[in-house]
Amino acid sequence: MKVIVIIQARMASSRLPGKILKSLGNVDVLTYGIERCRVIHGVDEVIVATSELAQDDAIANWCQNQYVAYFRGSEEDVLDRFVQCAKMFKPDFVIRVTSDCPFVDYEMASEIVELMKKDPSDIVIIDGHLPRGLAVEMLSYEALLRIHELGKEPRHREHVTYYAYEYAEQFKAITYKAPKDRQAPEFRITLDTKEDYDLISAVAKHFKSPLISSAEVIRYLQEKPKVAILNAHIEQKPVI
Repeated sequence: MKVIVIIQARMASSRLPGKILKSLGNVDVLTYGIERCRVIHGVDEVIVATSELAQDDAIANWCQNQYVAYFRGSEEDVLDRFVQCAKMFKPDFVIRVTSDCPFVDYEMASEIVELMKKDPSDIVIIDGHLPRGLAVEMLSYEALLRIHELGKEPRHREHVTYYAYEYAEQFKAITYKAPKDRQAPEFRITLDTKEDYDLISAVAKHFKSPLISSAEVIRYLQEKPKVAILNAHIEQKPVI
């Protein structure tokens, strides 16, 4: 069973341009995400998928310098970029990660891979209310191709897996029950604004290593309300 991780990445951001190459701890945001994805059990390859726009040359150059596999495709049709990237590696299953979630939970992701191995399905549904920024999405390559064929609306092309949730009856899903110590939806452990950056920077400074357990990050935020409140007022942009 071949499993790859595709990390969506681009320099453009309406609220915090260039955010994924900002420093984080002793490295940068993109390094955090890649290092955490690389320790997911059962993963064969981690690839960064960016756009063909000139502004994303910085990401391609970064990947070349860091010896990280990467792919360049459509800027607006993210679903097509994702599919064309996956085709190069011919996987059985794909894990989707976004580069603005540097604290992606590799421990839960490892359990999700194991679950999919035991009961191969189209997609994994996470049962639990997590902080924004920790979850991964895992789906079969075949399901990804089906989404690509059937998802025609702008929301389907921009948000890679959206069609599978909107038309759930068309897909075989398996459910992963998130651990109780991850269920803290009041926290944002993601990067979309300066306030988000202030929070994750405080977390990175405290823990030093990018491979700290997400459970420890949540516990830290529970114990440090002055840090947790830094981005508590930020609202997530809606899917259109």
